[in-house]
Amino acid sequence: FILRYLVPKTKHKRPSGKYSAQQLLSHSMVNGDTPPGEGLSENDSGVELTNENSPLTAAEPPSPFSPKQNGDADNKGFGIGELVWGKIKGFSWWPGIVVTWRVTSKRPANHGMRWLQWFGDGKFSEVSADKLDSITAFPKFFSQASYTKLASYRRAIFQALEMASLRAEKTFPQSESDNPEDQVKPMLDWANGGFLPKGEEGLKPMHSAEQMVNEVLKNKRSVEEFCLSCGKTRPATFHPLFEGGLCQTCKDVYLEMSYMYDDDGYQSYCTVCCGGREVLLCGNANCCRCFCVDCLDILVNPGASNSARYLDPWRCYMCQPILQYGILKRRHDWSLKLQEFFANDNGQEFEKPKIYPAVPAEQRRPIRVLSLFDGIATGYLVLRDLGFKVDQYVASEVCEDSISVGVVRHEGKIQYVHDVRNITKKNVGGVFMDICFFFVCFFALEGTGRLFFEFYRLLSEAKPKEGEDRPFFWMFENVVAMGVNDKRDISRFLECNPVMIDAIEVSAAHRARYFWGNLPGMNRPLCASGMDKLELQDCLEHGRVAKFGKVRTITTRSNSIKQGKDQHFPVLMNGKEDILWCTELERIFGFPVHYTDVSNMGRGARQKLLGRSWSVPVIRHLFAPLKDYFACE
Repeated sequence: FILRYLVPKTKHKRPSGKYSAQQLLSHSMVNGDTPPGEGLSENDSGVELTNENSPLTAAEPPSPFSPKQNGDADNKGFGIGELVWGKIKGFSWWPGIVVTWRVTSKRPANHGMRWLQWFGDGKFSEVSADKLDSITAFPKFFSQASYTKLASYRRAIFQALEMASLRAEKTFPQSESDNPEDQVKPMLDWANGGFLPKGEEGLKPMHSAEQMVNEVLKNKRSVEEFCLSCGKTRPATFHPLFEGGLCQTCKDVYLEMSYMYDDDGYQSYCTVCCGGREVLLCGNANCCRCFCVDCLDILVNPGASNSARYLDPWRCYMCQPILQYGILKRRHDWSLKLQEFFANDNGQEFEKPKIYPAVPAEQRRPIRVLSLFDGIATGYLVLRDLGFKVDQYVASEVCEDSISVGVVRHEGKIQYVHDVRNITKKNVGGVFMDICFFFVCFFALEGTGRLFFEFYRLLSEAKPKEGEDRPFFWMFENVVAMGVNDKRDISRFLECNPVMIDAIEVSAAHRARYFWGNLPGMNRPLCASGMDKLELQDCLEHGRVAKFGKVRTITTRSNSIKQGKDQHFPVLMNGKEDILWCTELERIFGFPVHYTDVSNMGRGARQKLLGRSWSVPVIRHLFAPLKDYFACE
């Protein structure tokens, strides 16, 4: 089976990049073993409220995306990781912690707002910075009445003071009584007394990027001991591009965001931290990276971002010579480390897939294929190019333009069955006898993502039954810019981890993708062949000159053709800039010239078909080992 899983591109506004790792500690503590909120809470007027509309669950409804104003970017204070009292209109004050929008699974906070995680049950709310106060104002906002009446309030107060004591390194004498009230009383006295001796200073988040820089430069500690994104010590893994590490949460963010691009072709997020409320774009025409001002000012040196603004072009730290800039130093083997970073993100351990012995040449049969969401028949094209004898190729596809390409270019040899939900063993005949390829296109495991379970249904039906030894192969693909949780859910269902392959190694364009499957040698190195066109110039028509060696990921959007921060067209003809022609796009993807030139389709329609397709050289690389199992001409 081959399943194609493609996340549609949308414009993402850039979030604030620098945040304290203390929020990770708070996230685990607040969401740890706390029982769900029970009882009642009260507002200022003393009216009792049920849990359904208590401040613990009163997260305001999502609003449209807005400019990222996280931490104290609006100069109102209350940065990420700070312990605070917060208030939602109509409800009493409650202790919480300012968190990054990432842990909320929602969106960045609007201007003048902060995301809070409430102590007590770990719920999230977006709260105005004007309705926040420091946890040090404990005597002002602590409610003895609520503490007496509400178990949820008592739990929230205990969690807030427990975290405060950890930060302040405050210890309390062991209580001889088993009464929880007696154990908490010294903590309440400490809070009401101003959190002495350290006071407000002792309650600040324990880790920060600024502290990391100080430890590396002044105390000569190794940068590999820290998360380069947030400053937390004891990182979970290495940073793939720069010397330093990444904690588990920052690693998950990096996996999800590092290959996400905006409409201008640049990365959506900072190359270092995968955040950034304001970013600087690299001026190198062949580079699509950006760096946030926080990373420059903290990791390189204060004022580095302002200096960079006056450079035209400004070359990023991936393009400049390998030197140390502050504590930022590019790895000399970053390309290999990047591959290792994605390859080692297994997250879960699975049994190795069954390895089928090669079939003797005289026993090999023509291949029989089922392809869901087949697109423009890339799978069939590659199989024929590799010389496979194709006995039957059944394709599920609903796009009429895609069907037209498949019918015309392959002379009606593809059997179309349209809607995947109607596919059964009955209407595809004996296609389950050999091998099925699946392609599909959806965003996540909800909404249209429910089609994944159609794939899983057919995969389960097609697998060889107990005692059958027939070779059976399947594959599933998705863009790298996907949610980490979705990726792990897919791995859990498919019982294997993906490999990451970027078409830049065998073509003139970037196209990073995850592939799940049991094809032989999926994780072997990707090597270009003599027929692959590795440079843009190799893909152009006569008389046209490439301005760039390679181009960015080509999508269904027309402006994905433009390159660089100044949005230049990639080709010169007669001294003028020009777009890529359809025949040139086809060469970049590895298709024969005029492959999509059917049904009087215009340029825009043809680019949309290509933007949803696979890179032919990559699929050739993956399918080639199947020649040991099926008949070829």
